[in-house]
Amino acid sequence: MSTAFSTRHRKRRKLKAEINVVPYIDVMLVLLIIFMATAPMLNLGVDVELPDSNAKAINTDKKPIIVSVNVNGDYKIKIGDTDGETVNAATLVARVEQLTQTNKDLTVFVAGDRDASYSKVYEAMVLLQQAKVARVGIMSAPEKSK
Repeated sequence: MSTAFSTRHRKRRKLKAEINVVPYIDVMLVLLIIFMATAPMLNLGVDVELPDSNAKAINTDKKPIIVSVNVNGDYKIKIGDTDGETVNAATLVARVEQLTQTNKDLTVFVAGDRDASYSKVYEAMVLLQQAKVARVGIMSAPEKSK
């Protein structure tokens, strides 16, 4: 019986001093799924009670000025909600220069038709520089109504 006891004793394995990380990985995956499911449901807005003030609201009566270039290379100047009128290069410079005299921080947007020549759009930007416009913005042309 001593031989049977000694063989059984030899087959016993040593204890490992390692941490089993598999359960931690399982917990992390479950938490990840919970956070992914609840994140869209969170309310991101926060109600804030602001103090009263005597300050006046900023007045934004400035109407946008848009210089558009069509396929034929014609310039059209639109001020605000107006439909705009087709003008030549000299008239464009004169009108925009008149507007910049009243407002030095005026921003003029240049809109080119999709099929317009790049050189004509660039020429419109040069004309706006001649009219002493400090800021020129570029925007996409509005879609044509069919």
